[in-house]
Amino acid sequence: MKIGICGKGGSGKSTFVALLAGACKRSGKKVVVLDSDESNTSLYWLLGLDGAPRPLMDMVGGKKSVQQKMLARFSKGEEEPDMSIWEMTNLPSSEIPPAFIAQGEACKLVVTGKIHQSMEGCACPMGAITREFLKILQLSPNEVALIDMEAGIEHFGRGIEANIDTVVAVVEPSLESIELARKVMDLTVSSGATFGGAVLNKVSSEEQRSYLRDRMSVVSVPVIGIIDYNDSIQTAALRCKPCPADSNGEVDRIAARLLLDYSDHYP
Repeated sequence: MKIGICGKGGSGKSTFVALLAGACKRSGKKVVVLDSDESNTSLYWLLGLDGAPRPLMDMVGGKKSVQQKMLARFSKGEEEPDMSIWEMTNLPSSEIPPAFIAQGEACKLVVTGKIHQSMEGCACPMGAITREFLKILQLSPNEVALIDMEAGIEHFGRGIEANIDTVVAVVEPSLESIELARKVMDLTVSSGATFGGAVLNKVSSEEQRSYLRDRMSVVSVPVIGIIDYNDSIQTAALRCKPCPADSNGEVDRIAARLLLDYSDHYP
């Protein structure tokens, strides 16, 4: 099962991915996390790892090489979602080269690549690598892949969700975040993936909880869980520490629901 985690920048996608990885591990699943956000670098320490692995971009010759391959295919009239960048046709998670995977207690981490300097060019090669990796990645029957998507919705234009089973939107208490969740739901359905629902995050009061539920109902986006604002999580992010597990078991309930919904669709 491959679960994509989407949302606006700052909504808490990476934090939720770290929490969900722990919950899936506790449910007995093996977990592979793909960090496909080209700007945020915090995921490895939220997962309790000492450092990030080499980026997958290096497996295919680096960013310039991918750019050249994409330009060649564009010149032939190929659309980006239809391009094939990776030479191999399948890659079991157990055969990812050690340099490109970091092993932690809760999961394995792989990273698409990051933007490191100005004038480096667009992030299109990262999107292409993410799409191709998810296409060829083979999971074992008891394994789950969690994908920390780039902020916003640009990844839908690159066809990444075509290789994802379920998409979840993380929603913070803001109107912009609510509206984006509706777009994520619509784009997910049109991509052929399943929309797993929205997770309300960083909710700090009963008033916020009630208002957010009402607004999500108005835009017809199903809510599958609510994570309250947690000062210890905020402190961990500030100090580059592992993300502490949520204390009330809400993320475990979200994980159980996602896994059950998937098994219902794909017995």
